[in-house]
Amino acid sequence: MALATKSDRKTDRPPAAPTRGFWASTLGKKTVMAVSGLLMLAYLVAHVAGNLKVFFGPEEFNAYGHWLRVMGAPVLHHHWGLWIARVVLLTAVVAHAVSAYQLSRRDIKARPTAYVHRRKGSSYATRTMRWGGVILGLFIVWHVLDLTTGTVHPGGFEEGKPYQNVVDTFSTWYGDVIYIVAMLAVGLHVRHGFWSAAQTLGVGNARRERLLKGLANTLALVLTVGFVSVPVAVMTGVVS
Repeated sequence: MALATKSDRKTDRPPAAPTRGFWASTLGKKTVMAVSGLLMLAYLVAHVAGNLKVFFGPEEFNAYGHWLRVMGAPVLHHHWGLWIARVVLLTAVVAHAVSAYQLSRRDIKARPTAYVHRRKGSSYATRTMRWGGVILGLFIVWHVLDLTTGTVHPGGFEEGKPYQNVVDTFSTWYGDVIYIVAMLAVGLHVRHGFWSAAQTLGVGNARRERLLKGLANTLALVLTVGFVSVPVAVMTGVVS
């Protein structure tokens, strides 16, 4: 019996799994990054809407915090809805971070020497996307330890009393600085990320360019102002 040739052996190899091939491609990683980014954007819109309830007083804000814990009841058990949302969000964050990191490494390998001149039209948000992502990653850890577990909370953390916990956090100068810097990073990230996601998913084109850029700028501005208004309100005594 004749031995198989090298070319024969190559044809005997099983084809790569479609999902693996999709993830391995640059387009696949960009798509994962875009979809996960849009999931996080939807969360941010819902989150800022919930945060603004703090202006209606402790009773309404604490009731909102209670609703989060019983979300989905009576179909879902106590806290299950909240944990499902947390798992989905965490999955989106990890997928977004991993795809962003791997795309960044590919970009560096393809372009080992930095550009001497910045590309025309490159905005501040575009140039700081990577650092913005790092800042937001660190902020998420701090935010969870502060207002979810109470580990680094500056006051006496009270479970089930989010209004008082928020006031405690923003009654410290460092709590305000950390939060405001992170929210400015959110605005820049959303401004560029929304536009990039639209291009990746094939929504953007020359006719929609102005509309999409306007929507990206509006979303970034509304989210930034909405989030920053809470610590500013505590600092000025509007919320106390």
